[in-house]
Amino acid sequence: MEVEESSAIPHLHTSTLPYNADTSILVYTTHVMGKKLCPKIILEGTRLTLKTDIAFALNEHPRIVGPRKYRYHSPLISGEWCAFTNYPWGRGLINFNADEEERAMETYQTWARLFELLPYYSWIVDRFHISTRACQLQERNKDYDFTWLEERLKPLGFRIVLCVRTPESFEAARAERVKVSGKPSQYDDLEVFVKEQDLIRELVEDSILPVHELDVSDGSIKGAVEEIADWLEKTGGLYLED
Repeated sequence: MEVEESSAIPHLHTSTLPYNADTSILVYTTHVMGKKLCPKIILEGTRLTLKTDIAFALNEHPRIVGPRKYRYHSPLISGEWCAFTNYPWGRGLINFNADEEERAMETYQTWARLFELLPYYSWIVDRFHISTRACQLQERNKDYDFTWLEERLKPLGFRIVLCVRTPESFEAARAERVKVSGKPSQYDDLEVFVKEQDLIRELVEDSILPVHELDVSDGSIKGAVEEIADWLEKTGGLYLED
């Protein structure tokens, strides 16, 4: 008998399986096991392109992580974590200072190694190396070559979803965001995001990873997630072969 999280099995009706209430995990025998869902998605794009909302929705969608009877802690990570500084709105993997470059590159090395050690699982990443390149080019006029990183990510099945919107749709997106933002002033100049979107598009063209451009101008999280699921299904991005 084997023990596994329910999210790993696609199209599995969990109500038919025995349940161990003490450990809160589903227990099933090997004959009911199917292919394990382990998509790896990097969401890139400028601000106001719904990346984080889409990331959370993907992380609970049955076509992406499998059917669930309860919430489960599938990994959702972000390059935007400002963990290099001990104060809010600080610095991290994307907007590090020059003297933090070595630390940032070591962090990327660490993530790459962790992904390699845990390949048979879903990984959803909210902004990563493309955003780092864009930020560092804009802030310090310095580019970073992440070919080494993508060469390690590609065999693991990582894919990039580039979230974009039309320039005229940024205004409505800002109106919604400032209702909940802890720092609404960061959205004062929308032209900054339009220009960054153009830059990120250029940088994504250099990627050796499979890329899907996703237009989120209509604001539909549900539609975005279904489009991503369709793309992954068509291109073999839901599973990782041995």
